[in-house]
Amino acid sequence: MHILQLIRYKNLLLIVLVQLLIRYALFEPFQIDVALSTSGFIVLIIATLCIAAAGNIINDIYDLETDKVNKPERVVIDRHISEKTAFNLFIALNVIGVVLGFYLSHSVGRSPFFSIFVIISAALYVYASFLKQTPFFGNLLISILVGMSILIVGIFDLIPAITEQNSGTQFTMFEILLDYAVFAFLVNLVREMVKDIEDINGDYKAQMNTLPITLGRERARYIAFIFSFFPIIAVTYFVVTYIYQQEIAIGYFLLFVLAPLIYASIKIFMAKTKMHYHHISNVYKIIMLLGMLSLLLYPFILK
Repeated sequence: MHILQLIRYKNLLLIVLVQLLIRYALFEPFQIDVALSTSGFIVLIIATLCIAAAGNIINDIYDLETDKVNKPERVVIDRHISEKTAFNLFIALNVIGVVLGFYLSHSVGRSPFFSIFVIISAALYVYASFLKQTPFFGNLLISILVGMSILIVGIFDLIPAITEQNSGTQFTMFEILLDYAVFAFLVNLVREMVKDIEDINGDYKAQMNTLPITLGRERARYIAFIFSFFPIIAVTYFVVTYIYQQEIAIGYFLLFVLAPLIYASIKIFMAKTKMHYHHISNVYKIIMLLGMLSLLLYPFILK
């Protein structure tokens, strides 16, 4: 159970859910040409999970001192699992993920795609060891990588299956994935900024240089509040442009995506305590889940 806590299994389950929804709620109902067999798609999920789990472990290793202040009840390393064991697990998961990525790249006839797994693995290490301690750039990088967990399905399953006959349909599907990747990027970016404000005490003690430490808690809150409008604008544009004629889809996005986004923005503006920021962070996590579940609507939107 402690290993599951270390790799943050709940976040990993969200990745699995999203990738399964893309394949079986978006691609399959419309008989989209795909490059991966069922077993190949399972390998893609496992490879993604291994790289993501390794990133979570190295993040916890470097965050050990700050977590002892910010989240002492959640600390696993040095309490239940030694730092050496955690680091060895980080190496093992990275090796497995990269090897599976190498296999996938060759199986779809796109050998250069192998580099994607290497770059993501390296980026997660750079984030944990250096960029997380810098204002904003760490938030930006980890949010890009969250978006990549969605796009990687299109890269390995859609792009290699493109032909002259199906190129229009394939690119339409990829554009949908890009829209969801942008949504995930924007929501996670605001959430990371909120988490930095929540964790300011531990980060200050560890001599990190996050946005709230550099600019102050109040200025960071105002910046997070401004950034919280970006996903609202993006979702509104998506609804008005693409699904304005679909009543069920409009109702879902208004009730389960836009309304919570507006609620979170108001909460950021009013936030004062660590508990307030923790609540906002959880709200954005729920928004992410609800946004991804909207993939189930596409058989109705595109019918």
